[in-house]
This record gives sequence, C-alpha cells and structure tokens, in this order.
Amino acid sequence: MRVLRLVLGIFIIVQAVMAKDWRIGLLGIFFTAMPLFNIGCCGAGGCSVPVKKSTENAKDVSYEEIS
Repeated sequence: MRVLRLVLGIFIIVQAVMAKDWRIGLLGIFFTAMPLFNIGCCGAGGCSVPVKKSTENAKDVSYEEIS
C-alpha cells in the first residue's frame, strides 16, 4: 500500500508540474509524504484499539438443573 501511495503521489506531482497547477501539487506532496514518513490511517499503530482494563471481579454463575 505504501508503494502504491508513493507512485500515486509522484504521478500527481508530475501532472501538477505539467499542468502548472500548485493546488494539485499540494495533493501530490501529501500522497508522497504519507508513505515516506509512515503517516496515515494505519501508519505507526494508528488503527490499533486500546485495551480496556476491567476492574470488575468475575462472578461465579450458579446453574439449576431443570428436569
């Protein structure tokens, strides 16, 4: 995924230079910076869920046999 973002970012920057449009160039810089600095949604543990620590004690459950 990082390689795809890098290639896409470079492609966008090249297209922005050819079209002489700096706004598209900013988008290309963004897409190029994501894989280079390992930032984004799933970069550097961005998608990990914090572990919930429970302070409750486990209660024993009693069952009755129904005949």
